[in-house]
Parts: sequence; structure tokens; C-alpha cells
Amino acid sequence: MPQQSRYSNQEFEALMNEVILVLEKNEANRDLSLMVLGNVITHIFTQQVAPEKREAMLDQFTQVLKKSVSG
Repeated sequence: MPQQSRYSNQEFEALMNEVILVLEKNEANRDLSLMVLGNVITHIFTQQVAPEKREAMLDQFTQVLKKSVSG
């Protein structure tokens, strides 16, 4: 998903693979995986993003997500 990032591809891939492995280890189906990931995203936004910046960051996040899913 990231286009230009302060994180290396290696850092990004390693963390993403760990998350995927946990979901697979727990045999989480699509719905459960999306629910868990959605709650993780909600937690990140509520705990790490200032309230006055949330809406703009959420808009940006959803646009990037839509773009990455649609190709």
C-alpha cells in the first residue's frame, strides 16, 4: 500500500507478513480478518491521531485503500 515511505520495503514486508501469519495461524476467515484489522485501524486512529486530524487522515487512508484494491 505505501507509495513513498520512511520505512524500508523490508520493514514493511516483515511486519505485514507477521500480521498475515497470525491471521492464518488462527484460521481467521475473511470476515473475521476484516473485523480484526478494522478494529486495529480504529485503535490506531483513536490512540495515535489527534482528534482534529482524524477526519483528513481517514479520508486519505480510505482513498489509498480504494486505490490499492482497485488496482
